[in-house]
Amino acid sequence: MIEGREIDHLVNLKAEEGYWLGSFEAMASPCEIFMEVEDQNLAARLLDIASVEAWRIESKFSRYRSDNIVHQINNSKGRPVKVDDEVAHLLDFAQQCWMLSEGMFDITSGVLRRVWHFDGGSRLPEKQDVDQVLSHVGWHKLTWSRPYLTLPDGMEIDFGGLGKEYAVDRSLLLLQKETHGAVLINYGGDINAKGQRKGGKPWSIGIENPGQLNTPMGVLKVNQGALATSGDARRFILNNGRRYGHILNPKTGWPVEGALRSVTVAGSTCTEAGLLATLALLQGEEGEAFLKNQDVTFWVTP
Repeated sequence: MIEGREIDHLVNLKAEEGYWLGSFEAMASPCEIFMEVEDQNLAARLLDIASVEAWRIESKFSRYRSDNIVHQINNSKGRPVKVDDEVAHLLDFAQQCWMLSEGMFDITSGVLRRVWHFDGGSRLPEKQDVDQVLSHVGWHKLTWSRPYLTLPDGMEIDFGGLGKEYAVDRSLLLLQKETHGAVLINYGGDINAKGQRKGGKPWSIGIENPGQLNTPMGVLKVNQGALATSGDARRFILNNGRRYGHILNPKTGWPVEGALRSVTVAGSTCTEAGLLATLALLQGEEGEAFLKNQDVTFWVTP
């Protein structure tokens, strides 16, 4: 264990066969850094850089905190809020996602959690309650004129659909400045790898079976590139024999009908792969056809 961390920011480093494995918790997920470097001090430094960056992004963009820019925006009561370049970059990207998805990817839809509780129970919200909250959803209702964001009173933004993938890509970018060795970052199943392993040996990545949690349904061999997975294996409602997944349609306020159980997409960046995986779920029964049209490598569970 690397000393000097507070109790809720613990990191662990151990030697595996041919590489170092660092681990910590961030963004409500187990996080791992696989590093094919010989020097333990270098491995410890890489782990420190990655974990600090993940915690920084979590602190800055989490909707659970009351001391960050997201809280300031969500409590602005219709007043314009000036944001820095990093927040502006993500808002620009969110706007592009909203436009490309024809409104299906919408970072203002997080307020629907007020009425939806995907805890494995059976309770569905009342339609009138969904409709009431839905009135506070819609990117087109806010005003984004860089660097000022104006959010109507009652609306919120939530970077949860972008944050973890962004943290993966940011962490890897920082590590590439420190080493040419092979590195793989895995933040809760969102992955990016760079650098050629010795002997050309690939990393082995398990894909979880949504029907049997913590059990891989297959193993992927990854040399370089990103993988992102989205699905409803852990968050759902089971009502009268019908399963309602947690992927909500921001236009109706109700779960997307016919959505795939799980989607894993390969991409050049984790942010790109994560966006495509989420968009595939939002397409409902057309999710697999959507991915085929994107000309990407993917794996799905209906």
